[in-house]
Amino acid sequence: QVHLVESGGGLVQPGGSLRLSCAVSGNIFDWTTMAWYRQAPGKQRELVAHITSGGGTNYADSVKGRFTISRNNAKNAVYLQMNSMKPEETAVYYCNGLSRIFPWGQGTQVTVSS
Repeated sequence: QVHLVESGGGLVQPGGSLRLSCAVSGNIFDWTTMAWYRQAPGKQRELVAHITSGGGTNYADSVKGRFTISRNNAKNAVYLQMNSMKPEETAVYYCNGLSRIFPWGQGTQVTVSS
């Protein structure tokens, strides 16, 4: 069974940075494209970025140039470095697969506010 545990969220000022982490348990990580998603209050969950098993990345237009997704296959972990954050990026952030979706974790709350 796959378990996803997100961490690293918190309160950050506009223009600030946060680094999110996702620990993945289960024998799927090495070959699975992983992604970060976010869900703001009252909105649908949206895809933020994804990274293939080989390290290829793709980003939503709204975060290009500011967010960086990475992974450490040895640690079964995926990360999201978020810079120059905006208030509208306040959301619960989740990691999961891309083409294959696993049971969702609890997510990590990110609040961008002064």
